[in-house]
Amino acid sequence: MAAVQWHSRVRRYVAEKQSCGLEVASVEFGDYHPLKSITVTDSKSRRGARKGSTSSSSSSSSSVAMDPLSCMMDGTDPLSMFAAASASEPHLTLPHSISSGRKEKEDEVAVDFEPWSSKRGEILARFTTTEKLSINLFMGSDKGKAPCPGSSAVSEKVRTRLEELDDLEEGSQRELLNLSQQDYVNRIEELNQSLKEAWASDQKVKALKIVIQCSKLLSDTDVIQFYPSKFVLITDILDTFGRLVYERIWSMCSDPHPLPGTGSDEVNDTAKETCLNWFFKIASIRELIPRLYVEIALLKCNCFLTKCGIQKTLPRLTAMIRGIGDPLVAVYARAYLCRIGMEVAPHLKDSLNQNFFDLLETFRQIHGDSVQNQLVLQRVEIPVYLTLYSPAIHWILQCVSYRAPESLLTEMMERCKNLGNNALLLNSVMWAFRAEFIATRATDFIGMIKDCDEAGFPKHLLFGSLGRSLACADPPEAERLPILNEAWKVITKVRSSQDYINCAEIWVEFTCRHFTKREVNTVLSDIIKHMTPDRAFEEAYPQLQSVIRKILTYFHDFSVLFSMERFLPFMDMFQKDSVRVEVCRSIMEVFIKHQHEPTRDPVILNALLHVCKTMHDSVNALTLDDDKRSLALLINGFIRMVSFGRDFEQQLSFCVEARATFCNLEPVLVQLIHTVNQLAMETRRVMRGSHSRKTAAFVRACAAYSFITIPSLTSIFSRLNLYLLSGQVALANQCLSQADAFLKAAVSLLPEVPRSVSIEGKMRSSEGFLLDFINNFLSTLLVVPDHPEAGVLYLVRGLLNMVQDYTWEDNSDAKVQVYVSALPLLAAMSQETYLYCIPKVDSNETLYGGDPKFVAEINKLCETLIGQVLDHLKILGRDEVGLSIIQSSHHLP
Repeated sequence: MAAVQWHSRVRRYVAEKQSCGLEVASVEFGDYHPLKSITVTDSKSRRGARKGSTSSSSSSSSSVAMDPLSCMMDGTDPLSMFAAASASEPHLTLPHSISSGRKEKEDEVAVDFEPWSSKRGEILARFTTTEKLSINLFMGSDKGKAPCPGSSAVSEKVRTRLEELDDLEEGSQRELLNLSQQDYVNRIEELNQSLKEAWASDQKVKALKIVIQCSKLLSDTDVIQFYPSKFVLITDILDTFGRLVYERIWSMCSDPHPLPGTGSDEVNDTAKETCLNWFFKIASIRELIPRLYVEIALLKCNCFLTKCGIQKTLPRLTAMIRGIGDPLVAVYARAYLCRIGMEVAPHLKDSLNQNFFDLLETFRQIHGDSVQNQLVLQRVEIPVYLTLYSPAIHWILQCVSYRAPESLLTEMMERCKNLGNNALLLNSVMWAFRAEFIATRATDFIGMIKDCDEAGFPKHLLFGSLGRSLACADPPEAERLPILNEAWKVITKVRSSQDYINCAEIWVEFTCRHFTKREVNTVLSDIIKHMTPDRAFEEAYPQLQSVIRKILTYFHDFSVLFSMERFLPFMDMFQKDSVRVEVCRSIMEVFIKHQHEPTRDPVILNALLHVCKTMHDSVNALTLDDDKRSLALLINGFIRMVSFGRDFEQQLSFCVEARATFCNLEPVLVQLIHTVNQLAMETRRVMRGSHSRKTAAFVRACAAYSFITIPSLTSIFSRLNLYLLSGQVALANQCLSQADAFLKAAVSLLPEVPRSVSIEGKMRSSEGFLLDFINNFLSTLLVVPDHPEAGVLYLVRGLLNMVQDYTWEDNSDAKVQVYVSALPLLAAMSQETYLYCIPKVDSNETLYGGDPKFVAEINKLCETLIGQVLDHLKILGRDEVGLSIIQSSHHLP
């Protein structure tokens, strides 16, 4: 009996496509449309109606669309319902305490006011010392005091409190000497912790003793350079004490607790008595400075006594500070009073202004004999001494200028002139007031700076403060160039390279903001001139980086940027590898963000190739993968923006140069291969019908580029996918021999695929990736013609042989999945007309023309694959039966 030969059915692809398409039907106007409103008929049954009654139900018809989203947007959402309910209900009258509290909040400082906490760390880092410090601790005596006979309970209580305070100041004294700065800080922190522990254990007098001890330290200026940092540390303790006392008194008030500032009517007698008790204790402190600081710390507690308690207390405390003889100690006491005043009553501007005016009167003391003798004794120069005032004066002026009218600045400028244009004060004024106010008066400030005495406070610091304001606000246009010229006359004469770059870096932004590349190039030239001698740039990398960032902020046209003669020489000053790479990163980030059109400008390309090469050359064996990826992304962004138009040979030459330059970054090589493949396709599209020989030669050159580059990649799946992609591109360009080489290289690479690959640091099975690749490969083989010397279906057979020999995972169905995927390919190859083809490429349908021998070869291959699949299914069946027998044996008796 003759064997029956099976073959695939004949397909009619065009007819099948038409039969599977959606049926087109004409719709008349008024018919149903999916976007048309839906008419809903709603039937409602009446409750309690008797069964069978003719009036038991009623029907209503509505044409309103029942779209759930529309229903939620018709005003019935929760917020609209809440608003409607609020509008319908009568308004409630707020209690006096709550309404007063809300009114009080209107006077609080907003987020635009820079808090003290942001300045604290800067002061501690700036004002340091290597000299030895000391702490005088008045520990007090623990002896009990015998009560006087015949005294009343109240007088005895008062006497005991006074004796405790006397004991505090007359008791034993312990002095800690030769402390380093860190030891001093640690000791102050220990005192702060001791304060909290004493308070928690209800030792209120001990807590007060600690605060008084710490406050006395603020009268000590033996190590004067450290005084601003000491002030920060001590006032932290005072802040803690003030908060603890306030919270204690507040907790004593009758429930509900009143809001601060609501007045004494809602504060009970117990809370008032406790508050008065604390102020009586403070009044008993003999020394001015601790008494002043402790009372300032408790300033907020005045709200428990009277409504205007704070308002009355502030002028008295301001007047008390006038009794402090040392101007440095006095200015920081004023700063602390202004800080607490801004926290509890920022609307009381009069006391803030008075503190500043009192400060002006103390400037004459700076040049007095007492201060000068102290500076000589401690070997401190007057410019260094004046910088100690800066944090306090800055803070006082920040409080005074907060939301102040422009007229106040005019008054401040007049007072500065009356003091002979005091440089320290003028500097603080420019720091504190709004940049818009300073910018409109920039010319006036320059005139005042010229008249300042440079001996005490260098003029370049004043120009630096002015430059900061002008970087945030614009002066009148007609004054901009004269302002820049006057400022740079002073800046360029600064001898210290560090002082010079600190000031020049500020004015670079003003120059970039208002002028062209000519002025910026002049500034860069001057910076190079000052920073190159003795390699001074090595100590100024942060400032030089800031200069680059500011230029990049305002110059996004890189043809203009790189046309500056001094820009690249300025870049050469970054000779530290890490800094140079960081600068190159910032340049490339700006280029990728703002370069929207491809470029072929040789100036840009040469400069950015140098920048990218600098980033690439920084990669070594210790470079992290994340850093490599980020660098590759930047370089790839540059490569994608390079286009030579129809000069395809120049584009290929650029890719050849880039391959040699960026050979250590695999993602860049992958991008270059993609770029060359796109170039080959673009060449065929543009040059279609003209210069066919030249075009074919160029496409072959592109194929050779890819064929040479792909083996250098370490990722095996990158190589496989690029071999396949490059083969498809060569095939689309009728380069059959090149396509054949790519596809054979991909097939020969399959045995090297490992069973697991590392993906994002984790090992994963490679089966899924391999199956995806093979399926893509099979879909390509339909249009690949057989090589005349290699036999029928040689690529299909080679692929299946590699799959047969590959070591798959145990109990894996992957090999059989490949066989099943190959069957549709072979079925498609047996058709007279293929499902798809490549223009001008003769596939096997044309080469063999449906030859019976060719079809017979396909059928034999199909039979082999089907046999392999069936054998695998039989094995699976036996395994399943055996497994069921094993499982059932566990249930036998």
